[in-house]
Amino acid sequence: MSTERREGPQGEQHHPISPRRVSFDWDGTPLHWIPDEPTATHVINVLHLLLPAGERWFVKVFKEALPLVTDPVLLKDVKGFMGQEATHSVQHAYVLDHLARQRLDTEPYTRHVDFLFEKLLGEAPPFGAPIPTQEWLRFRLSLIAAIEQFTAVLGTWVLDAEGLDGAGCDAVMLDLLRWHGAEEVEHRAVAFDMYQHCGGAGLPRYARRIEGMAVVAPVLLWLWAWGASYLIRHDPQLAGRARYSLREHNRAVRRGLLPTWKELGSAIPRYLRRSYHPSQEGSLRKAVEYLATSPAARAAAGAVGRAALG
Repeated sequence: MSTERREGPQGEQHHPISPRRVSFDWDGTPLHWIPDEPTATHVINVLHLLLPAGERWFVKVFKEALPLVTDPVLLKDVKGFMGQEATHSVQHAYVLDHLARQRLDTEPYTRHVDFLFEKLLGEAPPFGAPIPTQEWLRFRLSLIAAIEQFTAVLGTWVLDAEGLDGAGCDAVMLDLLRWHGAEEVEHRAVAFDMYQHCGGAGLPRYARRIEGMAVVAPVLLWLWAWGASYLIRHDPQLAGRARYSLREHNRAVRRGLLPTWKELGSAIPRYLRRSYHPSQEGSLRKAVEYLATSPAARAAAGAVGRAALG
């Protein structure tokens, strides 16, 4: 296993990763939590469709790989990452329950997402493919590293998205998104370091990293377009009157309610540079500052403190 470790830019000190046991009250959150913006609302809502199963899968794959980790600092980071991802999965699943109570049933879509992560990308290669166990594990680690590139970009975007504040978004949903986005920036390098550590050495490791992004980028685009279309089509308040529209999507981008195509697309060539490291993404300082002020994170920290006092 590789022992290569990379620190952040400008001498950035190592930042400990630990989960925050947050919770959210969804009772007052409307279906269109960005007022009068169903397209922007549902494009972002695709996160709730993908993340419960996806982040459970991250944790399962990392559990498989833990015996390969020989670096004690990385091992601690990975365990913190796993705790954060498990919490993300649970909190986004609660949003799906909230959507169901508002008569937007997501199960016909999420069962396909579950199949993708649990069967096609499970512990054994699908369809009995003759792939060595360690190579299958390395491939899945490369997928997680590529996915985390996009989550870091999205986390950076949502922390900076003043358009969401100006649009009068539901405060609870905005806190969920920014808490999650801040933790994605906070642990932005962990999956990449895990892959580098466990992915072999030399050109094969780099080639597999390219392969991971080549799979992830088009599949994510497809899942997102399909998910947004599904949510808009089944939105009970729209009653089938609307369909996903690229024109409406781009209008929301111009209003600052969604990330630009350039922000998302430029993440790919950055990731493919041989010298790249995800510590170059976003601002750890800004992420930590948000986590210090997030209502949900502060409440979780208070609960921990009260428990410690007995």
